[in-house]
Amino acid sequence: MNAVKYAYGMCFVLLGVLLSPVQASGGKVEGLVKAEIDLGDNASLQRGAQLFVDRCLSCHSANLMRYNRIGQDLGLSDAEVKARLIRGADVKIGSTMQSTMPAALANTAFGVVPPDLSLTARSRGADWLYSYLRAFYVDPARPLGVNNLVFKDVGMPNVFWREQGEQVLTKGAHGEAVLSLVKPGSMSPAEFDGMIGDLVGFMSYMAEPAVLQRKSLGLWVLGFLAVLLVLVFLLKQDYWRDIKK
Repeated sequence: MNAVKYAYGMCFVLLGVLLSPVQASGGKVEGLVKAEIDLGDNASLQRGAQLFVDRCLSCHSANLMRYNRIGQDLGLSDAEVKARLIRGADVKIGSTMQSTMPAALANTAFGVVPPDLSLTARSRGADWLYSYLRAFYVDPARPLGVNNLVFKDVGMPNVFWREQGEQVLTKGAHGEAVLSLVKPGSMSPAEFDGMIGDLVGFMSYMAEPAVLQRKSLGLWVLGFLAVLLVLVFLLKQDYWRDIKK
């Protein structure tokens, strides 16, 4: 009887764990813009991967991600990975994504080694990343001439200024902070947002490459637990039937 009660209780515990929401450790930040990303869109993730290599790996690294894993997951052959993503003759297809800037040089230039970005999308959240990358504005008081509405006094330059253009910080009708585009870039705002969405999508994939498989497996687990719950309930009823007699 105790074993039946234990199994019955564990079903509810497991269901509660699987159904409870998982939040990024970075916590909730008010005023973030929703990142519309699709982790099943390989074309978008491929564009994001190339953006990450071209713009982010100049300073940052992604030590937990290997190039061949990207190819396998995103439908790229080894030849395509080498042509589109790998920079440097000494970088192998099985290498992790290392910064092209030596750590000592980065420390001299920025005063600190730029952080590894492997898990940033998981710790900060996709919405935070998407909002942050769109929130740079001109600030002559800062050493690099820019600041960020989401991450105040950030030490990172706006690496997408050519595409985005220049924004300034103004006050709205109710005194709220508002970013206004004063100098258009090479892309329209919609095109720029789409490009940032591709990058954030890739970084979200990189933070948990098996997320789609996990969610798919989770449905099977929930189905199994539902069936088990019914069987345990029927078993309990059968035990109690004998006791009541």
